[in-house]
Amino acid sequence: MTLQGKVALVSGSSRGIGRAIALELARAGCDVAVNYVSNRQAAEEVVERIREAGRKSHSYLADVSKLGECDAMVDSVEKDLGTVQILVNNAGITRDRSFSKMTPEEWHEVIRVNLDGPYNLTKRLLPGMLEARWGRIINVASIVGQVGNFGQANYAATKGGLIALTKTLAREVALKGVTVNAVAPGFIETDMTSKVPEAGLDAVRNMTPVGRLGTAEEVAFAVCFLADPRAAYITGEILNVNGGMFMG
Repeated sequence: MTLQGKVALVSGSSRGIGRAIALELARAGCDVAVNYVSNRQAAEEVVERIREAGRKSHSYLADVSKLGECDAMVDSVEKDLGTVQILVNNAGITRDRSFSKMTPEEWHEVIRVNLDGPYNLTKRLLPGMLEARWGRIINVASIVGQVGNFGQANYAATKGGLIALTKTLAREVALKGVTVNAVAPGFIETDMTSKVPEAGLDAVRNMTPVGRLGTAEEVAFAVCFLADPRAAYITGEILNVNGGMFMG
């Protein structure tokens, strides 16, 4: 349990990739703050799983796009679990539509959650990491931010921006014992991909060298690796978890 006693906050961790990340960090020894925005029941189920693993956990309702809610959540986490040393910016949404038909609200809503959200949480938690001279910030980007995707101009812009933020922030804080990295998942088996027609999924499998979709657990393992104290010499890295679909 290489992360024994560390406190982690995972945004958007009531389901999907975020849920898998929260559980994997708990298995590595972390106490975990589970963030959700709508499904309290699902968040509480994750909390129970973490507690069954012998770690502390609480769920926290907060819309990461709203700075005030982020600040209130962090206050509660610090009271319940202690100082957050590992931040995983996972929460994200899609509002897919071709750019010519995309409304300003569809553009800005995705920007607020996917890019402002990581800013809000990182801005609040980074000072404590710098003071302690130890911290891990791990951003969940996407292959879409690297290669683009039809109908996802808003989503691609946020994930590309998150990659750029990762690299810039890594340079700024490297001397203070804080690493900043990202994972860039490809097509992963989640609620989102379950809505894709089977013909579309077959096309994805055919474009993926390993011939299948990834699992949330595989992304979670990559996050846990970057959080490990033994990964201290890795920063500004974008770790692709995409089955070889994009090699850059």
